Parts: sequence; C-alpha cells; structure tokens
Amino acid sequence: GTGWRRFPNSTSIVPAPRPLVGAAQLNSNGVTKFRTPDKQQADRRALMFAQLHPAYVRRRPLRAVTRVLSMGLFEGRALLQRGRWINPIVLSHMAIEKRLPQLVRVEKPIYIFGTGRSGTTILGLVLSFHPRVGFLNEPKGMWYSACPDEDLIGSYTLRPAKYRMGEEDATEDVSRNIRRLYGAYLRLTGASRVLDKSDWAFRIPFLRAIFPGSKFLVTVRNGWDTCRSIETWSATYGDSSNGEITDWWGRNDRRWNYLVEQILMDDPYFARVMERVRSLSSQTDRAVVEWIAVMRECIRAKEQWPDAVRFVHYETLCESPRTELAALLDFCELPPDPELLEFGEDALRPSPPREPFEIDLLLRPLFDETMSSLGY
Repeated sequence: GTGWRRFPNSTSIVPAPRPLVGAAQLNSNGVTKFRTPDKQQADRRALMFAQLHPAYVRRRPLRAVTRVLSMGLFEGRALLQRGRWINPIVLSHMAIEKRLPQLVRVEKPIYIFGTGRSGTTILGLVLSFHPRVGFLNEPKGMWYSACPDEDLIGSYTLRPAKYRMGEEDATEDVSRNIRRLYGAYLRLTGASRVLDKSDWAFRIPFLRAIFPGSKFLVTVRNGWDTCRSIETWSATYGDSSNGEITDWWGRNDRRWNYLVEQILMDDPYFARVMERVRSLSSQTDRAVVEWIAVMRECIRAKEQWPDAVRFVHYETLCESPRTELAALLDFCELPPDPELLEFGEDALRPSPPREPFEIDLLLRPLFDETMSSLGY
C-alpha cells in the first residue's frame, strides 16, 4: 500500500542502515506513515537502476554507462520485471546485430550461476567494476534471439525449451549468433571480457562447445538462506491474473515442470523421492529440490572441469571480500584492480542467517547430505 518495492533478482549492496526511527511519509489518505529501517533499506535498493548504486557511479562513471547500455540494448526484461516495454527494442537490435559481421573476437567469457538468491547478482556487479569486464545480468533477450530453445520461464515464447543443453545444441547457427551478439556488446561497451550471469548450471558443455576457454563461477550459499529467499521472492513478486500464475517457477509452473521432466527424472539421486516431488506445491519444498539439483550438478561440474569451474561461497565472499575477490580475478585471468577490491569491501556485507524451516521428510536427508557436501 505504500508503493515501496524491493528490487527483484538482486542481493543488496547497501550497507546496513543505522538504527533510526522511521522516516515520515504521507499515504494516500493523508495519514503519516513511518518507514522502518528495513523499509528504508528496501527503498534505497529500489532506487538502483541497472543494479547500480551511487557509490558505483561515483567511483567509475564509465562503468556505470556500460551497465545502462547492457540493460537497454542487450539484456531484455524477463517475466515479472518492470520495463518489459523495452523488449521489442532489444529484440530488433539483436536481429540487426546477428546479420552483421562479428565486430570483436570473443575470448574466455566468464559465466556466473548457482541457485537463484545465492549472491550471483552482487558478485556480477562487483566484478563488473573491472575496466575490462562487460556485465550482462540475465540477458534473456540476447539468448532468446541467439537460441530460442533456452527460454525456460516463458519470457518471450511458449515454445518448448531445454533445461539441459549439451554440445549438440551448440549448432553452427547458434554459435555464430551468440559470437556476433557478444562481439557487438564488447565493441559498444569497450570491454574485452564478457561476464554473463544466468541459469547455466545444466548448460556448461553447451557453453564450452562455443567458447572452449570459458570460466565458470558458481555461487554457493547456505541452503536454508537460499530457499527461504526464493519463497520470499515468489510471495513478493508473484502474479495471478488473466488466468495465469507467474512466479519463481515461470509462467504456469513452466520452469518447475521442465526441471522435473528433463532433470530430476533422469537423475538416480532423486529416484526414491520422485513420486513425492511430482506432487510438491510448497514454495520452500520446491526451492529445496531446485537447490539440491543445481548444487549437485555444480559439484559434478567442478570435479569434471576443475580448471574451469570455481565455487564462490557467498558467506566467505562477504566476510573476506578482498581476499576472495583477488583470488577470483586471478582465476578469471583478469589483471589486479585495487579499486575493485575497495569497492567490493564496501559493497559486500554479511546477511543475517535465516531460521531453519520445515522441509518435507523425504527431502530432508537429500538436503542435509548436500549441505554437508558443500561444507555447511
């Protein structure tokens, strides 16, 4: 009722507010309301444009320009995001760029992924502070234009999609399309390395087939915190209108259904609980299933490609940002950047742990085992 809204798909980079009495505001009835410190923090987060914070703009304004160009010309807007009116512009731009020669050679893209709500956005934003990096935050429009089969949630199409993508999906057309689009993006932003954050956990072979030197950063966060945050996201941004339900799981459970049908049913680890999984409706239980599936896939990827895949524990990143970020720059083969380390130290703040919640009894052993495998 107050009109204040939390910015979706991001982890706050705003330092925790001081303990203030709330700030006064008149509501529509002329009655004075008070915004609590939590509300004030949400307000400040909502004012961020293209995931930018005033400190980012102030320290490196040219980097801020590249973020605006990324959002306005390349990324597109997914379901439940504001500003979807821009999508026809983005798709028209992509159609033109696909027809032009590749402008810049694309080498060793960096991909950030993990379960949603695990710190992927804030990590991408901090790394985008590097002068050689161009950050694409969930460029659904770009990838839909390059490969229409990848739209899991139904942001642009309701045609069938693939949750898992392999080398066979990296066709000549798809590879040419994304190389041209990445090249156009690098040319426009002046960057030399693409940093692409999206749902890549089940698509590493696909990406490696197109860009063999790719680097993969997997954000790992305590399962309790991640799954509770997913539930909160759906409760805050979910929509039910025109006979459709749209939330974390896409349009009418599109992404959830693909997860079950294309990933879980082929995974022996879930065989003994599949009957129960198919009947799940709880947001937290579904989040638990997704978290387990994604984390176990990432563990397998790290074992298979140890030189290309690196885990980034969100809690450690926030507690020791300088150390962790310096190691990440080295892993990604990016030159040291003291200013980035300084910005990261200001931007990354530990989040208070969330309370454990009730998990379906059949899922709890899988959850506990995965937590243990990740060191929690």
